[in-house]
Amino acid sequence: MEESSWPRTAVLGAGAVGCYFGGMLARAGAPVTLIGHPPHIAAIASHGLFFDGLHFQQYIPVSASTEVSAATDAEIVLLCVKTVNTEEAAKSLVPHIAPGAALVSLQNGVDNVERIRSTAKIDAFAAVVYVAAAMTAPGRVKHSGRGDLILGDLPGRIQEDGRRQEQIERIASLFERASVPCRVTGNVEGELWMKLILNCAYNAVSALGRAQYHRAAGNPWTRAVMVKVIEEAEGVARASGVRLPGVDMVKTVLEISASMANATSSTAQDLARGKRTEIDSLNGYLVRRGAELGVATPVNQTLHALVRLLEESTV
Repeated sequence: MEESSWPRTAVLGAGAVGCYFGGMLARAGAPVTLIGHPPHIAAIASHGLFFDGLHFQQYIPVSASTEVSAATDAEIVLLCVKTVNTEEAAKSLVPHIAPGAALVSLQNGVDNVERIRSTAKIDAFAAVVYVAAAMTAPGRVKHSGRGDLILGDLPGRIQEDGRRQEQIERIASLFERASVPCRVTGNVEGELWMKLILNCAYNAVSALGRAQYHRAAGNPWTRAVMVKVIEEAEGVARASGVRLPGVDMVKTVLEISASMANATSSTAQDLARGKRTEIDSLNGYLVRRGAELGVATPVNQTLHALVRLLEESTV
């Protein structure tokens, strides 16, 4: 595929998620620029991105920069920063994002699109991310499970002229051409909550128990805790008026441990590196939203508190 036939894409946040999806696009021939912190960017600029995948291992040539201005000419910008950095990243993009460019949030949590709009007055698209990946060293990403997206627009964002729907379809086609399964949905809010529930069930348990997903879901004691987390989260979602996907939530969430057996949660990875976690946007978000709606969330509150306590000794 000729480079000119691909839209220029910038990835703001060259961590595991950004390097996985940006790397897949670049490997297929798309002109991609990864924007991130100096250690990763220096390694990528020198040697390319080393992609340790399930089906291939190789260095992928890709542009890399530490400057947000590198997104200036991009037609698509993938926002892959941690949720704690959403507002700062959105503000930094304002002077550089091109008119008509599509901003896509590839982040955990359910409120990033609203926060981006509030902070930067940019209507972003929402992507639900399912991938097990980790940065194992500067410029090196390891893929250990899945690697697919669900893409859509939140209620009230679709314009009458259909332009946004066309953009969504174009972005989905871009990922499909790069061998990244990408499904377009009319209920991305429900899908975001589905992912939130999954994150709330696995992330803190994986971090606190220092366990991969298959161990967390396979242990009878932690499995029971995870079931309670899921049930509380469903209650908050229903009270919020969210239309969840029509599946057995407990069964579906626990079965994820089979397709992402060797995954370790991003919360566990952040704690291991002495970084702030996204727990406030996961179990913490459910606790706050539950309190607003009068829905009790004691198990989520406990997990949130324990991760925050552990954060104090590592960050």
